[in-house]
Amino acid sequence: MVIAICDDDILFTEQLLTYLKAFFKRNNLPCPNFLVFNSGEALLTNTDKKDIVFLDIEMPGLSGISTGQELKKQNSKIIIFIVTSYAEYLDEAMRFHVFRYLSKPLDKQRFFRNMKDALAYYSSITTKIPVETKLGVYSFPASQIIAIEAQGRKVIVHTTRQDFDSIHNMDYWLEQLPKNSFFQTHRSFIVNF
Repeated sequence: MVIAICDDDILFTEQLLTYLKAFFKRNNLPCPNFLVFNSGEALLTNTDKKDIVFLDIEMPGLSGISTGQELKKQNSKIIIFIVTSYAEYLDEAMRFHVFRYLSKPLDKQRFFRNMKDALAYYSSITTKIPVETKLGVYSFPASQIIAIEAQGRKVIVHTTRQDFDSIHNMDYWLEQLPKNSFFQTHRSFIVNF
C-alpha cells in the first residue's frame, strides 16, 4: 500500500505522518510506503501507484480540488481524503467522490476512525474472493459481489458481471466474506453494503 500526502504546510505534513505511523503501529499493521508532495503538480507528475491520498485544498498552483479530480480520472478507486481548514469547499470535493473530508487541525481519534474505514474499504476493493463452481474457480474483488442468494439447495453468487452457482453453502459464505461489507438480511440472502 502507498499513501501520499499533498500539502504545502510542512508542519501539518509531519503531524499527519506521525498520526499515520501511530495508527499502523497501534493496529499491528505493516507500515505502508509514504510519498510527500508540496503541490498538486508534483503529485500528478509522479507516476508511482497511490492507494490513499491526503489532499490539502489551498496550495500554490493547482488546487486540491483540481488535483483530486485528475487523480480520480487516472484511478477511480483511489481513496482521497480532503484535509483543510476551509469548509466552503465541501460541495466541490464531494462532486468527485472524496472518501472523507477532514478539518485542520486534525482530531487524532476521528482521524483513526476514518483510517479504519478507509482500510476496510481498501480491503474490499483489493481482496479477491474465490467463487468455486462445478465448472471452475473464479476470483473477484469483494466489491464486485452484489449478493449471495440461497434458492433451495442451490447457492447463487450475484456479481456485477454475471451470476455463479456456488458449490458452497451459506454458512461458508458468511465465514468468507468481509464482515464489515456484507450483511445477512435473511437466512437466504447475504447483501454487500
